[in-house]
Amino acid sequence: MTVLRLARSELKRMTGGLLPKLTILALTMVPLLYGAVYLYANWDPYGNLDKIDAALVVQDAGATSSDGTELQAGRKVAGSLVEGHVFNWQQVATAEEADAGVQSGKYAFALKIPREFSANLVSPGSFDAANQAMLNVTTNDANNYLLSTIVDKLTTAVHSTVAKEVGVETANQLLTGFGTIHAQVVKAADGADTLADGVGKLSTGATSLHDGTGQLRSGAGELVAGQTKLRDGANQLNTGAGQLSAGLTELRNKTATLPADSQNLANGAAQVAAGNAELNAKVQDVVGQLEAFDAGARDRVIAANARLMEAGIIDQEQADQILADYDATASSAPITDAKAKIAADAAKIQQLSDGSAAVSAGAAKLAGATPALTGAIGQASDGAGQLSSGAATLAAGQQTALDGAAALAGGAAKLDDGAAQLDAGAANAADGSRTLASELVKGAGKIPNPNDTQKNDVSEVIADPVAVSNVSQAKAGSYGAGLAPFFLTLALWIGVFMLVQAMRPITQRALASNAPSWKIAVGGWLPFFAVSVLQASILTLVVNLGLGLNPAHPVLMWLFMLAAAMAFSAIIQGIVALLGTPGKFVVLILLVLQLVSSGGTFPWQTTPEPLHVVHQIMPMGYVVNGMRHLVYGGDLSMIWPTVLGLLGYTLLGAALSTLAVRKHKYWTLKTLKPEIAV
Repeated sequence: MTVLRLARSELKRMTGGLLPKLTILALTMVPLLYGAVYLYANWDPYGNLDKIDAALVVQDAGATSSDGTELQAGRKVAGSLVEGHVFNWQQVATAEEADAGVQSGKYAFALKIPREFSANLVSPGSFDAANQAMLNVTTNDANNYLLSTIVDKLTTAVHSTVAKEVGVETANQLLTGFGTIHAQVVKAADGADTLADGVGKLSTGATSLHDGTGQLRSGAGELVAGQTKLRDGANQLNTGAGQLSAGLTELRNKTATLPADSQNLANGAAQVAAGNAELNAKVQDVVGQLEAFDAGARDRVIAANARLMEAGIIDQEQADQILADYDATASSAPITDAKAKIAADAAKIQQLSDGSAAVSAGAAKLAGATPALTGAIGQASDGAGQLSSGAATLAAGQQTALDGAAALAGGAAKLDDGAAQLDAGAANAADGSRTLASELVKGAGKIPNPNDTQKNDVSEVIADPVAVSNVSQAKAGSYGAGLAPFFLTLALWIGVFMLVQAMRPITQRALASNAPSWKIAVGGWLPFFAVSVLQASILTLVVNLGLGLNPAHPVLMWLFMLAAAMAFSAIIQGIVALLGTPGKFVVLILLVLQLVSSGGTFPWQTTPEPLHVVHQIMPMGYVVNGMRHLVYGGDLSMIWPTVLGLLGYTLLGAALSTLAVRKHKYWTLKTLKPEIAV
């Protein structure tokens, strides 16, 4: 018996009458009813929110902003909501009426804009009275639980829109204030620059003043030193003038007889000069006589020797000896010295004679000039007295001048110190004023001075500083499309699960045959696979064409669903074949575990840790993930490993079915009378 014959036999049995055929048709439609109908009902719930009645209460009294602009934010918000048609807004007069309507179920919820809404929006303009603007929402989970979440999103959006609009206005005013501050700081910078120029000139003048006071101080010191010397000189002059006056007075007294004495001196000098002249004449005569005697004495000796030789008294030798003795005596030291002394004395006497003559002449002149000299000495004595008196007056006045110069030097020193401090202070002031001007210029450059376009742009950024740029690599087109991978996968499992209610995993006829166990197992599985293929194909066709799922890869999606149907049918058929009626309960448990762990709605990572293991080992989570990539156009690299995994699950189901065949080939009493009938 071949595998196909076993499968065909089971399919023929199931389609042998009208009712079995209707049963197969109904089982084929189970995934469609579960998957397609559920997706149809939930395809775009957010698009039908305008059919929900919601109460809208506007109590806002309006307000006036700081620039005089009238703000009616509450009415503006209400108008935007009504025009948006997100909900079927019903304007209600009072908050009490709206709350009562929510309580009774007349309204799904109520949005109330309080009286002070606009006033609180403009309150940040006053730092002492800033308050948040409130939107009051009344919900009732008895009306619908998820509606509260939808309303929260709506009010958050309204809050963000209003906050942004008011923030733009507030930021615009703030930036306008910055422009005013910028202009004022620019004026301050100009003033500081002018101040810096003036202080710079002051610093230059202070430097010149300091130089001048330094020179004044130095000159005053020199003046004091000069006055001190002058005072000392005046004192010395006073002392010397007194001494001179006293000396000249004494000199005049002592030279009173000088004219007579000088005349006597002149007379005596004349007499001395006459005597010295006479003495000089006599001495010169003696010197001439000595020279004459000396010159003739040798001749007389020679003549005497000649006479003596003639007389025969002496011979020639003796004569020569006598002459030699004479020459020796004449040139001997005593005679020579005497001659020299006489000659020197004669010269001195000649000089004395000449000097006495000059003295006599000078004495005569002195005698003639002495009367004038004594008169001049008298005049000098009188002038010295006057000089002494004037020097005393000068010394007294010079002390006064010295005291004044000292006071001037002290004042000049203080003035110089003050000028130095002024110079330093002016320099610091100049640096400070330049720094002030520079920093004000820098500060003015850093203070925003936006134009109207810039204010509008920056105001929008300040009011809404964070924008989210959503780049969706794979995106579901609607709420239903977002749920489709999960519910299509779930529908396949439920569809196969429903097959075991009407189809036998293994036929008794096949078990009674001599066919190999694996053929019987595969033959029992193929009818399940065939019907699940029909289920997957019809479900794919209806969802894609009827609901408009429009998957990114429709053919691959269909083939992937067939692979999932293959794995699901093999696992469910194998479990039920092995365990019998209890196996159906096991399949149901596996359905529940996969339902909560596959990540069909929330990410599977958010489930409790024990369910992570279920997600890792059960096929539904992998099928859901693969369906998302195929429907939304994600990365397909994970599809082929998932298909191989589904093939592995198929082999696992075949192994369970084969094990079941081997088990059920041996009949027992429990086989003939089972505890629970299939």
